[in-house]
Amino acid sequence: MKRWLAGLTMIVMCAFGGELIAGESVIESIQKKGTLRVGMSTFVPWAMRDKTGELIGFEIDVAKKLAEEMGVAVVFVPTNWSGIIPALLTGKFDIIIGGMGITPKRNLKVNFSEAYDYTGMSMVAHRKKAEGFSSLADFNKKNVTIAVRMGTTAEAAAKKYLPQATFRLFENEGQAFQELYLGRVHAVVSSAPLPTFQALKFPEKLFVPLEKPFTQEPIGFVVRKGDGDALNFFNNWIHLKQTDGFLAATKHYWFETRQWEARVK
Repeated sequence: MKRWLAGLTMIVMCAFGGELIAGESVIESIQKKGTLRVGMSTFVPWAMRDKTGELIGFEIDVAKKLAEEMGVAVVFVPTNWSGIIPALLTGKFDIIIGGMGITPKRNLKVNFSEAYDYTGMSMVAHRKKAEGFSSLADFNKKNVTIAVRMGTTAEAAAKKYLPQATFRLFENEGQAFQELYLGRVHAVVSSAPLPTFQALKFPEKLFVPLEKPFTQEPIGFVVRKGDGDALNFFNNWIHLKQTDGFLAATKHYWFETRQWEARVK
């Protein structure tokens, strides 16, 4: 009997691309509950608090539009970045829409939709501490200290391109930038355009040493493995929002204008 069940399991797994299809799709679950639970973390301008405490930003607008077109309410679940994938896997929310870069290491644990955005790593430096620095080579030295948010692709990129530097890791970017303002580190590596925003906000203390981001990476929605229906739906939704201009217009507002700045604390 056990051998028969084992054989049947193998047949089913082969028939569905190596993964068992069990239970309902997250799409069905969302429709039954009437809510889309979105895991996210704060990254300016992807997601942040406005003066009233409400969440705003590029990812917030994307998630709200997705929920609207699914005919459900959206519930945001702010989560520390270092634990966001485990939280998804344990069912604390249905999807991550939080500027997560698609990487092979992450893809071993979760499934990604097709890219709905692209970002790259940039750097903002302290004017006095990094005076004269203008290339990655200038920062790639043992006596140079780089602050970065732990568990992010920024951390991975910084360690890849600046292997000789000394790193200080922080749970959130606010802590990393505070160290930079105080002159305790030479620079912060983060996703563009945040470094540029920080330099514009504090021009007397900070500057952007590199002309353009030094990496480029695709960004996708993140769901648990074994749910082909969910991936199909989210991929098609992304295609439609690319076609009708929603994603481009939304990104332009949050990344290429400062019209929203007065809304933030």
